[in-house]
Amino acid sequence: MNWSEQKVTVTGGAGFLGRVVCRKLAERGCRQIDVPRRQDYDLTTQNAVERMYDDFRPDVVIHLAAEVGGIGANQDQPGRFFFANMAMGLHLIEQARIRGLGKFVQTGTVCSYPKHTPVPFLEEELWNGYPEETNAPYGIAKKSLFVMLDAYHQQYSLDSVVVLPVNLYGPADNFHLHTSHVIPALIRKCMEAQERRATSIECWGTGSASREFLFVEDAAEGVLRAAESMSRPTPINLGTGSEISIKELVKLIARLCDFRGEIRWDSSKPDGQPRRCLDMSLTTKLLHWQAKVSLEDGLRQTIDWFRTNRDDLREVQYH
Repeated sequence: MNWSEQKVTVTGGAGFLGRVVCRKLAERGCRQIDVPRRQDYDLTTQNAVERMYDDFRPDVVIHLAAEVGGIGANQDQPGRFFFANMAMGLHLIEQARIRGLGKFVQTGTVCSYPKHTPVPFLEEELWNGYPEETNAPYGIAKKSLFVMLDAYHQQYSLDSVVVLPVNLYGPADNFHLHTSHVIPALIRKCMEAQERRATSIECWGTGSASREFLFVEDAAEGVLRAAESMSRPTPINLGTGSEISIKELVKLIARLCDFRGEIRWDSSKPDGQPRRCLDMSLTTKLLHWQAKVSLEDGLRQTIDWFRTNRDDLREVQYH
C-alpha cells in the first residue's frame, strides 16, 4: 500500500493507540489523516457515521475507537460496552460497503477468546467457547464484527483486516485507578505508595492469573503492517508470545517504582481470565512482524512518562 496516495480516517486517532498509529502513518508518507473527535461525531449513531464519511471521504478506515476498561469498568458497564462497540462497528462497516471503501481495518481484542482457550491462543480457537464473564459483552461485541466483515467480504468484496491485540501499555496510557487496565493502575498505586511511604498496597484477586502485554509502539506497527499486508478479515494475533503472572508483574512494577512495601491480595475480587498468551506463528507467517520492546524496557518507559506527566494528569484522568 502506498500511503501517500491514501486518505485515511483513524477512529480513536486521538487516543492512546491512535496517536501512535497516526504518527507512524505520517512517517510512512500519508498526507491526509483525519481523526473524528467524539464531540463532533458520535460514532454509535448512523447519522454521525454518515457525516464522517461525507466530511472525510476516506480510502481507508482504521477503526481503533472503543469503549473499554479494566475488570471494574467492565463489571459496571457491560451493557454500554456491548452497545457502544457493536454500534460503532456496525455503522462504520455498513457505510464502508455503501461507499465502496478501499479497506477497513478492525482492531479486535484478546477478550474475544474463550475463557478456557488452550495456551498459547491460536486464532482458530476463537469460537470454541464463551469468553471470560467479566468482559464477555465487550469481547463478543468485537468478535461479532469479525463475522460481519467476513460476510461483507464474501458478498460485497469489501477488503478488510482484523487484528487481535493483547493488553496494551505504554506512555500516555489511562492511569485512572478504576477505568484503567492493570499496568497503569499498578504503576500509579506503587508510585503513590512509595511517595507516601506506605507500608503496603492492595491488589485485586490472587495474582495467579497470567497476562501478555504489548508495548503501544509495537502494537501500532503491527496494525499498520496488517493493513499493508492483508485484504481479507482473517483474525491475526498481535502480541509478544510470552506471558507473566499478575503476581510477578506486580513485583516487577514495584521494583521499578522503588516501592518496597508489602503486596496484599484481595481474593474477594475477580482474577479475570485464568491465562492469556498468544500463538504468534500465523502473524509471523503473514505479516513478517514481531514485537521489539521487552516488557521491562516498556515498563521503564511508561513509568518515566508517568513521573514526568503526572501533574498534568491529575485533573484529566484522576477524577
